[in-house]
Amino acid sequence: MVLISGSGSNLQAMIDAQNRGAPFRIAAVISNRADAFGLERARRHGIPAEVLSHAGYPDRDAYDADLRALIDGYAPGLVLLAGFMRILTPGFVGRYQGRMLNIHPSLLPKFRGLHTHRRALEAGETEHGASVHFVTAELDGGPLVIQARISIRPDEDAESLAARVLGYEHIIYPMAADWFAQGRLRLGEDGLPYLDGSRLESPYLIEEQPPENGEAD
Repeated sequence: MVLISGSGSNLQAMIDAQNRGAPFRIAAVISNRADAFGLERARRHGIPAEVLSHAGYPDRDAYDADLRALIDGYAPGLVLLAGFMRILTPGFVGRYQGRMLNIHPSLLPKFRGLHTHRRALEAGETEHGASVHFVTAELDGGPLVIQARISIRPDEDAESLAARVLGYEHIIYPMAADWFAQGRLRLGEDGLPYLDGSRLESPYLIEEQPPENGEAD
């Protein structure tokens, strides 16, 4: 199950992984926006695409109750947040504790929330990246599973940095979903992530790959 609000590029990465034989099947895609292009991506591949707009709901609890009912109708083993632009209530998060993942465009715990690329540049960071984590009630604060780390170039702007990070998001998010589907990844009773039976003391790290010709882009 994948939840989106926008174009769905990480959803497409999941679809591509599924089509390559990954050990998971996307049961459905849900968006809170009817104009989200990710819905079209799902339809093109025969994946059920649902819209549950948040407009008209009196509060987050009411919306999340209906969202929970919609999700549970598909009985997914894993819920993936892929650009779902909603702050979820603690009750909703608790429902899927240990089986809900999120991808965030920063090296968490740095730069939680929005505008991560601009903030990283303004802070003078030399490295940036993306993180996959189990979802908890703390915004972008759940246990980390995997990160991709890249160097920030001297001439970098927020747009170019975002594009480079996004390419690595498309690598690490399907990896995490694959691990979970195989039973290799789980959230322990101690609230910490385990991979292949061993506690992840720090997130699994993917380093930036140099250009094939060994030269800078």
